[in-house]
Amino acid sequence: MKLVVRGHYWSSKKLLISILWGIGFFAISLVINYLAGSYATAHVSNPVNDLILDNLPTVDVDGIFIYGIVAFFLFVIGLLSFRPRRIPFVLKSFSLFLVVRSFFIILTHLAPSVHQAPLDSTSFIVNTFTFTGDLFFSGHTGLPFLMALVFWDEKVLRWIFLITAFLFGIVVLLGHFHYSIDVFAAFFITFGIYKISERLFTKDFHLFNSATKKRT
Repeated sequence: MKLVVRGHYWSSKKLLISILWGIGFFAISLVINYLAGSYATAHVSNPVNDLILDNLPTVDVDGIFIYGIVAFFLFVIGLLSFRPRRIPFVLKSFSLFLVVRSFFIILTHLAPSVHQAPLDSTSFIVNTFTFTGDLFFSGHTGLPFLMALVFWDEKVLRWIFLITAFLFGIVVLLGHFHYSIDVFAAFFITFGIYKISERLFTKDFHLFNSATKKRT
């Protein structure tokens, strides 16, 4: 019976249109993110001292840094595939996150810490989605926290995403991939992004909540 109901929602024209708009917004946000990251990297300046990083040893965590975020996205995709009414709000929130972060990373162009752990230069993910100058703020920390806020009413998912956000925050600090301000600021800025998403994408937000309250 549940499969039939899910199929019904996949056949909803309004839902499909909203998903297509979300995919379009997400594609645009990826382009903006790439351009902003490229710009920040081309104008990168010098590394700076950091109270926390200066007292942390550098740990080789590139595997978790790269494949941890892949596992995070696959987990989110899995969740959305079972409840398609959630897709538009999540897609558009993700997209707004990338656009806002792109704005921030073109403002200040610090170089990474001189003690940054090496990243796998042969990795497609590293070469496509990471840049030298895209430090502020931490996407690894912010994106799981955004999902914690989005799924706040579901206790298990809330804690999974909160723990993921904190673990990723620790990982990027241990690898010296981000300055401490990049990690701590991510929580505050991401909260603002979530509240803006609620206002900008009201219909999608209510649709998301209806899928949460009534599992379909």
